[in-house]
Amino acid sequence: MRAASGRGGALRAALAALCLAGLGAAGQARADSCSATLSNLSFSAVSPISVTDYFTTGTGSVSCTWNLLSATPPFLLLFPNVVVCVYAGLGSNSLSSNPRTMGNGANRLEYNLYRNATYTPAAIWGQPSLAATPTPFTMTLTSPSLIVGGTIAQAFTVYGKISAGTTLAAVPTVANSNTSYLSSFTGNASISYAFYNLIAPACTAGGSAVFTFQADATVINNCTISAAPLAFGTKGVLSSVSRSTANLSVQCVNNNAYQIALNGGSVALNVANRQMKNIVGVEQVAYRLSASLDGPLWGDGSAGTSVYAGTGNGAAQTVTVYGMVPVQGTPAPGDYKDTVTATIYF
Repeated sequence: MRAASGRGGALRAALAALCLAGLGAAGQARADSCSATLSNLSFSAVSPISVTDYFTTGTGSVSCTWNLLSATPPFLLLFPNVVVCVYAGLGSNSLSSNPRTMGNGANRLEYNLYRNATYTPAAIWGQPSLAATPTPFTMTLTSPSLIVGGTIAQAFTVYGKISAGTTLAAVPTVANSNTSYLSSFTGNASISYAFYNLIAPACTAGGSAVFTFQADATVINNCTISAAPLAFGTKGVLSSVSRSTANLSVQCVNNNAYQIALNGGSVALNVANRQMKNIVGVEQVAYRLSASLDGPLWGDGSAGTSVYAGTGNGAAQTVTVYGMVPVQGTPAPGDYKDTVTATIYF
């Protein structure tokens, strides 16, 4: 009986030593595991000629599962904790971490991913081996109580930003249509994790796992147009041709074909026979508009008129309107005006 009691005491002492060892040891190759997911980060309706930044977010989650006992260190998880690092590589179509780029064929769209909404270089999400000091998410998941095993999870948010500016303005569309740009994180987004009781180890001291997501954007065709007045100045009798020019300012997305039509004005409502009217009378003065000096009438394509065609480059382009008042009978003195609407199609 005493011998049996002695063996039991030795067994209890060994178990106690095992428990104490487990309190401070880091997990190496446990059956316990962690996984991560992250929703896609999608920028929709990005206009490269916009003067505003574009933002999006992705929602991620880290989930860790453990057992109370394990055949490998730390053997016993009395107060289960796990330290996790969440990494992201460059993504496809990127050669740099600041900025990252999405791609469509050979075309590139600059963007980046951040750990918080400061959008500073220090907040770029990545991994230490990348340039520009990208940093992983680091988190500690803690079980609320002593339990025999289970699962704990923690959410995280990734912030995406496309910055307005000259590099965005140069981004083209393809085939004159809204164009998708993409960067895929397949095989270069991962987590490292390590379970522990009291003393936190490095996240790289345990296991690892990969996860997949993508960043994408839809680049839209877009144009803006503005006009300056066309003034013929002060004239006497209309016995000679009078000419003047004015400029339209057009900005269209790079590689985006466009056309500009001019309507018939507010007086004659006729693209082939525009008229200016005395603002205090009924007299009128005929005039012509064209896209070149004494060229074809510029209208909407009807009544033998033409429209102006161009292709955007992302920057503001100047389009000249040539005006001419032909020889005609001279009406009563006064101020003669007409309002013409320029419409851009893209």
